[in-house]
Amino acid sequence: MPAELLSTSQGQTLILTLRNPERRNAIDPAMYAAGVEALGGAESNADIRSVIITGADGMFCAGGNLQRLLANRQEAPEVQAQSIEGLHNWIETIRTYPKPVIAAVEGAAAGAGFSLALACDFIVSARNAVFVMAYSNVALSPDGGGSWSLAHALPRQLATEILMCGDRMGAERLHALGMVNRLTESGHALEAALALAEQLNARAPNALASIKELLAEAPHNSLTQQLGQERNHFVKNLHHTNGGAGISAFLDKRVPRYE
Repeated sequence: MPAELLSTSQGQTLILTLRNPERRNAIDPAMYAAGVEALGGAESNADIRSVIITGADGMFCAGGNLQRLLANRQEAPEVQAQSIEGLHNWIETIRTYPKPVIAAVEGAAAGAGFSLALACDFIVSARNAVFVMAYSNVALSPDGGGSWSLAHALPRQLATEILMCGDRMGAERLHALGMVNRLTESGHALEAALALAEQLNARAPNALASIKELLAEAPHNSLTQQLGQERNHFVKNLHHTNGGAGISAFLDKRVPRYE
């Protein structure tokens, strides 16, 4: 059965499911491209307000297909470089996507699968899920933005341990480190992710897009630059239709409805 990225929706949430049963949901260039395409279509669809990325059959993602990587050693280096560019295009699309993206993790998130989860805005994980950057176990270095995400989220020594030692890390430890947002019992990660998505879907999409953009810019800005960006976003959102709807609803003690 070929690897595929299944696209379904529940309410205002797009669900992208990694499915590759023979390879523990390992991802490949066709899935990268499908992910970018699915997000592109959902971005212009006002009925979709959030996205969940999950894996089929109780497994998030085993990362790359090692047999494919071994075969690529017989090809010109440009072949693998092009493949990684496809993955990185998907990662960048997720990071810059204006709508919330949630990873719902069961089983294992390994290698590029861990990087994929880290690219999302939220991680909802089963308590018994495991995360591992096993690149060094096979004499490789990380891709998918894993080194960037870990370096921004953790002290240097801990990020170094995760990448160099390649040890498995439990979801509970990552939750304690602030990298996993919600812990659930096994088999309930998607359910909990949908509940989180519903909470986000009720909020003004323009305000969430501004928050995501501000958070992305903050590490690169001085305080003065960030204050300027906050001012610009605040004024823009105040004068958005949703700004009036939100303030009026709060003052009237009723639930707002956002465009």
